[in-house]
Amino acid sequence: MRGEVSSGPRPWQKTLYAVIFKADTPAGKGFDLLLLLAIVLSILVVMLSSVESVQSVHGVLLRHLGWGFTLLFTVEYVLRLVCLERRRPYVTSFFGWVDFLSVFPAYLSLLVGGGGLFVVVRSLRILRVFRVLKMGGYEKAGTTIWNSLKASRQKITVFLLGVLSLVVMIGTLMYLIEGPETGFSSIPVGIYWAIVTMTTVGYGNIAPQTVMGQALASLVMILGYSIIAVPTGIVTVDMAKSAAVKAKPRRCTGCEAIGHDADARYCKSCGTRL
Repeated sequence: MRGEVSSGPRPWQKTLYAVIFKADTPAGKGFDLLLLLAIVLSILVVMLSSVESVQSVHGVLLRHLGWGFTLLFTVEYVLRLVCLERRRPYVTSFFGWVDFLSVFPAYLSLLVGGGGLFVVVRSLRILRVFRVLKMGGYEKAGTTIWNSLKASRQKITVFLLGVLSLVVMIGTLMYLIEGPETGFSSIPVGIYWAIVTMTTVGYGNIAPQTVMGQALASLVMILGYSIIAVPTGIVTVDMAKSAAVKAKPRRCTGCEAIGHDADARYCKSCGTRL
């Protein structure tokens, strides 16, 4: 989210604002590309730090690199605040929180320990690539999907509750059929098996051994295929409805003009409220 330059900014603040917040200039695009590169490298450092074999050999180097990136992002965050007059809109925006959380956990780890791994939230900052590469169409597509999910949230909630009830019943039944002798040591284990089977994941760490258990497992497998298709159909229908609403021409009751934008509130010809 872009902030606002004060009414009387100093020349260096104008320059800093243009470099940091505007991607339509060579300097701004270069800054964002370098920032994305630093984000990717910092995430790579965090990931390598979690690998014991790498950590044991290059632990000191990775620690220094990690703090180097943390200091770099701290300076960047401070510079973003410095060139803004109204800082609150940026601080409370999505990217404002992401920028803050990309550095704060590292300093928190000095007090409580372990918080440094949470800087993997920096991966969210890669979303800035949409602004850098002018991929506004992808943002609109993402908004369409999100709106469709919100429109179908009640149906999906009912569906998930139904599936939850179903796996509880199936897991309980499988526990009664198989018992601890075949690995179904408790009802929660049976529920776990039901979820794994119904979602067609099939780890195979627990499998029914009796004829009745195998028959029930076969039904659950077939049921899983049909259940997976339900939420996809729900969201697809809502996306189709949304597309139909946008495609439908909006006619003004005052001058009968059509061709208004989907989010227009007033007629572009006569000003009548739509």
